[in-house]
Amino acid sequence: MGDSFIIAVDLGTSFSGYAFSITSRQQEIDPQVKYWGKKYGKETPKTPSCILFNGQKQFNSFGYEAKETYLSKLGAEAKDYLFFESFKMSLYGKKLSLDLKIKAANGKEMKAVEVFTEALKFLKDDALTTIAQNTQGRKFAAADFTWVLTVPAIWDHSAKQFMREAATRAGIVTRGNEDKLVIALEPEAASVYCKKLPSEGFITENLGKKKLDQSPGTQYIVVDCGGGTIDITVHEVLPGGTLKELHRASGNDLGGQTVDRKFKQFLSKIFCDGVWDEYEKKYPSELQKLMYDFTLFKKTDDDVEIACPFKLGKLAEKKKKKVDKFFRKVDGASWDDGAIKISRETMKSFYEESLQGISQSLDEIFDKAFKIKYILLVGGFADSEILRNHVAEEFHDYKVLCPFRPQEAILRGAIEFGRNQGVVESRKGAFTYGVGVSQKFDKFRHKAEKKFTNKDGEWCKDLFKKLVEYDEDISWNETRKHTLHPVQADQTEITFSFYRTVRKNVTYIDEPHMEEVGSFTVQSPNTALGLDREIRLEIKFGFTEMTAKATDRESGSTEMIKINFMRK
Repeated sequence: MGDSFIIAVDLGTSFSGYAFSITSRQQEIDPQVKYWGKKYGKETPKTPSCILFNGQKQFNSFGYEAKETYLSKLGAEAKDYLFFESFKMSLYGKKLSLDLKIKAANGKEMKAVEVFTEALKFLKDDALTTIAQNTQGRKFAAADFTWVLTVPAIWDHSAKQFMREAATRAGIVTRGNEDKLVIALEPEAASVYCKKLPSEGFITENLGKKKLDQSPGTQYIVVDCGGGTIDITVHEVLPGGTLKELHRASGNDLGGQTVDRKFKQFLSKIFCDGVWDEYEKKYPSELQKLMYDFTLFKKTDDDVEIACPFKLGKLAEKKKKKVDKFFRKVDGASWDDGAIKISRETMKSFYEESLQGISQSLDEIFDKAFKIKYILLVGGFADSEILRNHVAEEFHDYKVLCPFRPQEAILRGAIEFGRNQGVVESRKGAFTYGVGVSQKFDKFRHKAEKKFTNKDGEWCKDLFKKLVEYDEDISWNETRKHTLHPVQADQTEITFSFYRTVRKNVTYIDEPHMEEVGSFTVQSPNTALGLDREIRLEIKFGFTEMTAKATDRESGSTEMIKINFMRK
């Protein structure tokens, strides 16, 4: 084994960070996680996922520094700056394009790809600086590393392509050197990490002293509880210690920020008569600090007491003279000399929607004929005692495990994934995928309205050529081979479109529940064989991204196909 340099980057919804591993010859070194916030009296394995741009849309700062800089701005000055947080959720559940715009706190817009690019560029530069400081000043370039970028398993291919584009623009990899960037699915990375942990690596309160059984046949669920998404996968341990995906990735967008939203709604109910609305509008930077303080209270299962922000208190006094008057008609909260006290039961109510979403997703999996023994809870939201207790109580027939520092599980596992990309040996086909093709028209098999004519004959258009089936087991490095043909004897460029559906049997691309998800173009300059030319398509479906190449048999030319999953 030679030198192995890996950097894993997790640009999360609420918090972001990176880990790195420099393995020298035969020595395998544990990943190092960068800790953040020392300058601000903190020491955390991730930094807030917020980014600040000046009025000219030039990058200013990221993370704690961006938050503190924005908080220090007053009035009109703050309004000139573009402050983005939780921007990762702008990629969830959408068909993306590079023209997508997202709104900053001041209502101004920037292209999402520019925001993501600058965030990844900051994390890249910071990682290289930190590594130089830990290697006696040895200089490294981005090209010296394999980079692992983590994304939710429930993300669409267009979102993965978007992240790869932003990483390329950020200088993490260069065009033509794309294989130095690996996309890792967050619950998979966490699964790889937890599989290696001893029993003392897991939180024991209410859960007993347990570790994950690694013997072949062991089945378990990984619930990645992030700030934005709840991301769930099901694995079985295979002989040799590799993993098999048993159920396609599932989940929802009810992560930790759902709790934040409920907390804000509760405060708006307390500070009624327009007070809260005015506060949100006039003092966004002070509100940022309040919400950060709230994230610390989310870890406990108890009554909480939060200092009332100065400006909010002043607005309330201006309205009703005494702040405690706002609390008289609200259950579960009280005013105590400058502090907002919230009861344990009210705190738990903020979690209800998210916890119901987790329970529903898990119930759907347990309804299947699996032999699951464990539930693994990972991600920053899993730091919450309320969440851990809920899962342990609701699913008491299963062993519930949560690693210490669940925020770090994905980063540490992503390093391992970068070393061994075949650790998840097979995955479930999330959809039935195929391409739209035309064939010689057959009146006994084809719909009359699908017939079209060109100088080479009568054809049936819009036929669906299946490449892989929904719920099919696909090996991580398996290549599916298919042969395609032109529909005009003299065409030198052939464009095909990709489609997907959750149905297993489809004939035409315009049937219900069909979706066009991408396209590719193949060059076939030698037209001597006319319609008998063969385009050999080779596609890998089983990895975290789909990759493809096409070979024009006549000319022998092979090209990697860039499948475009984004809207033009």
